[in-house]
Amino acid sequence: MGIPASGATTLADVAARAGVSLKTASRAVNGEQHVREETRAKVLAAASDLGFQLNSSASLLARGIASSFVGVVTGDLANPFYAVLAQGAASELRAHQLSVTLGSSDESAAQEEVLVDELARRSVRAVIAASAMTSHAPYAALQRRGVPVVFVDRAPTDLDADSIVLDNVGGARAAAEHLLAGGHRRIAFLGDFERLPTYRERLDGFTATMDAATGSAATAPSVASDWRELVREGAHDPEVAARVTGELLDAAHPPTAIFASNNRATLGVLRELARRGDTTTALVGFDDFDLAEVLGVTVVAHDARAMGAQAARLVVERLADPRRDTELVRLPTRLVTRGSGERPPRA
Repeated sequence: MGIPASGATTLADVAARAGVSLKTASRAVNGEQHVREETRAKVLAAASDLGFQLNSSASLLARGIASSFVGVVTGDLANPFYAVLAQGAASELRAHQLSVTLGSSDESAAQEEVLVDELARRSVRAVIAASAMTSHAPYAALQRRGVPVVFVDRAPTDLDADSIVLDNVGGARAAAEHLLAGGHRRIAFLGDFERLPTYRERLDGFTATMDAATGSAATAPSVASDWRELVREGAHDPEVAARVTGELLDAAHPPTAIFASNNRATLGVLRELARRGDTTTALVGFDDFDLAEVLGVTVVAHDARAMGAQAARLVVERLADPRRDTELVRLPTRLVTRGSGERPPRA
């Protein structure tokens, strides 16, 4: 029997040649378990006879070679945080003869689902994901196929998987406490997309600190009860952050300090302050970034490279022992004072 006259060989043609069901043929060419070895050999022989190739990874599997790639799913690639994280993962994986294939969701859950499907078709060995999803069913499907998934920066809410996150609550608390200690009582919060757990956790830390200071004699004069009017969300990029900063500073009662809860928002605040020639509004940013030291920006810092490296180590450990208990690793943050967060309140 030759290749069907209709043109490209399909998996159904392979199944028919091998005398098995389409589902069995799929399991065999994808290297899945629960397929008898004689059946797998028969399917692979049929695929070879017909010139069938599911994809490059399937070709490797047909020859008994496992993929050496680990998929890394990031958010916005314009954010240098993800580049540093990926470098940390790649360096650690290289020591185990594994390589990284990188994809960006651009913070879109729909785009992320497409990426996960593509990684599954490429038969990657594992996935490291900074997920923008609120439901992680596509990753559960990967796990059922024996593909380890490690989440970074944002832990899943409905999936049992290894995760590495930052102490977002503690970092935001440290920023708010620092500005309060400097005498500020009108402190604005610029946050990312509301749906992201990092936004919610940083807001939680900020909110708890401001609530504790509201009406407290220990912070005399106390924080005004209307401080929540200075909370903003959706400042995902510098352009939006700059616009929101301008709106806040043009208000009848502007803030004397701003806490920007991600590095891209911090850049937007700096841009607007520079445009105005404003050297009095205090600023603390979450995430360190290139030139922050030169510009004198006080930040809540952490080690993104270490996060990537730790994620890679969890991948290697999960590949070696799929049944091990899942881990939630929380990495520390630290306040780095450089000047912008130490400006006193305007008189």
